[in-house]
Amino acid sequence: MPVRKSLLPREGFTADPVFKLIGRTALNPVFLLPLFVLAKYTKKGEDMRIMHSTAFSRIKVLFYLGLARWLSNYLSDRVANNWSRDKYDWPNEIAVVTGGAGGIGGHVVRLLAERGVKVVVLDIQPMTFEAGSNVHYFRCDLTSPASLAEVAQEVRAKVGEPTILVNNAGVVRGKTILETSEQDLKLTFDVNTFANFYTVKEFLPYMINKNHGMVVTVASCAAFMTAPNLVDYAASKAAALAFHDGLTTELRTRYSAPKVRTVVVCQGFTKTPLFAGWKQKAPFLAPALEPESVADAICEQIFSGRSGQIFMPKFGHTTRWLQAVPRWLSHRVRAKNEGLMSTFCGRQVLEDLEKRIEGEDTDKAPEESTVLVPMAE
Repeated sequence: MPVRKSLLPREGFTADPVFKLIGRTALNPVFLLPLFVLAKYTKKGEDMRIMHSTAFSRIKVLFYLGLARWLSNYLSDRVANNWSRDKYDWPNEIAVVTGGAGGIGGHVVRLLAERGVKVVVLDIQPMTFEAGSNVHYFRCDLTSPASLAEVAQEVRAKVGEPTILVNNAGVVRGKTILETSEQDLKLTFDVNTFANFYTVKEFLPYMINKNHGMVVTVASCAAFMTAPNLVDYAASKAAALAFHDGLTTELRTRYSAPKVRTVVVCQGFTKTPLFAGWKQKAPFLAPALEPESVADAICEQIFSGRSGQIFMPKFGHTTRWLQAVPRWLSHRVRAKNEGLMSTFCGRQVLEDLEKRIEGEDTDKAPEESTVLVPMAE
């Protein structure tokens, strides 16, 4: 199951392939440079430029816009990676994937394992798919630092020191602020935010010591744009995004580990049971994502060995500007999301949550449990 490469994504004909085509042609300075040079420095090109001055002026604008875009992307990549390069020997790398028993996390596990990476799955659910000999499952309650510390010690003893950490586990409750109980709030932040701190505390010191490794944080486009009935989830993902930003800075300024990479994933609604009932209002610009597509993007970034930020779909980039636009506009955009969660019926088992808060254990089947379910948007 290699990372999928095709003209159209699994989601079909949407804005993403259109944006990609524009990026590779109209805003690609390498593509436009020959036209620009011929028009400016050859006799025939000069004649054409005089005859079609408007067309040439537009090509010139596109060329400079494309050049600025390329330069910005170049600088962003180099700065994010501290102007350094690192090599990964995949059969000798060990990856930890939280919430990897199924869903998006399960697809990430498969792709990593196929590349030869030893993969450790940390999940409170049993595995929902057949895994190879290089995949190791450890039952773990990520909301408990003590449980995680015990499992992490077992991982180091039986598998080795992880060099890749994918913080993928997540939950959503789908309630309004007044409907959200203390248990709901605690679970949401325990899984979506605090677990990132717990796992990094366990596995990052080795990466820092070796100045080699990668931490992937699965956040969400909701970190930038909060919808009604999604406030606790969005707040937890905004915190996860801040965690990624702070970790990236501390690795360079506090721990002197510039080659430890950091990746943040900001994806939109993904078609999983966790978000069943979500209403999609703009299927062309912001289509419902397939779990495999998100996993492909995550693993493609991991296999690049580079730090980076993943937005899916590409239109999700626009959510970053909500804090910069005038308030009358940002309020209006958020209000238009009023119906997104109106028919939400995502996988929920309140009894499991109440028992876990009280300290009782549950052994429900994967399709029945919502505690530490695989991340979905």
